[in-house]
Amino acid sequence: MAKVLFITAHPHDETQSYSMAAGQAFINTYTEVNTDDQIIHLDLYKEIIPQIDADVFQGWGKLQTGKGFEELSDLEQEKVGRLSELSEQFINADKYVFVTPLWNFSFPPVMKAYIDSVAVAGKAFKYTEQGPVGLLTDKKALHIQARGGIYSEGPAAGMEMGHRYLTAVMSFFGVPSFEGLFIEGHAAMPNKAEEIKEDGIKRAKDLAHTF
Repeated sequence: MAKVLFITAHPHDETQSYSMAAGQAFINTYTEVNTDDQIIHLDLYKEIIPQIDADVFQGWGKLQTGKGFEELSDLEQEKVGRLSELSEQFINADKYVFVTPLWNFSFPPVMKAYIDSVAVAGKAFKYTEQGPVGLLTDKKALHIQARGGIYSEGPAAGMEMGHRYLTAVMSFFGVPSFEGLFIEGHAAMPNKAEEIKEDGIKRAKDLAHTF
């Protein structure tokens, strides 16, 4: 049985969002094909995802000097404890499915905050004399992303940063398999929007059989 984190970063659901429509189609089909797997949905717009701020640094600093968790302030305990929960959940999963739109060449800020929460030395990676080494070498990941414009070719090619960032992070973590499924052009070609959406949903369902 595999544990799958279905991580969505969109304020809208599948009725309004192309990325969420493809993501929901993927996870529904995946669930049908892999009946024994455990699916955990993290809606980052509804989860508590602490930013790494002064409270977190102060809390971590106290722990590093040998103080117990109970010696942290209430706010430090709340934030540091939640970050630890997210990190443990991430490293204990087997597969990751990230679902995001392309906003301003990247993804919504809450996704960056989530990645910050799980990028923990000693858990997702470690430092060695030869440099950092990823520790999540038995995982696999997928990024489903909707892009209103065309970014795979043409004038905007190379401007997309969201998938490129996740690719770098997954590589840094040692994740050996990271795929991307992209739905693009529906805003640039509104007359083909429904066709583009349906094609993305079909590809998502097909991919669910092999992921």
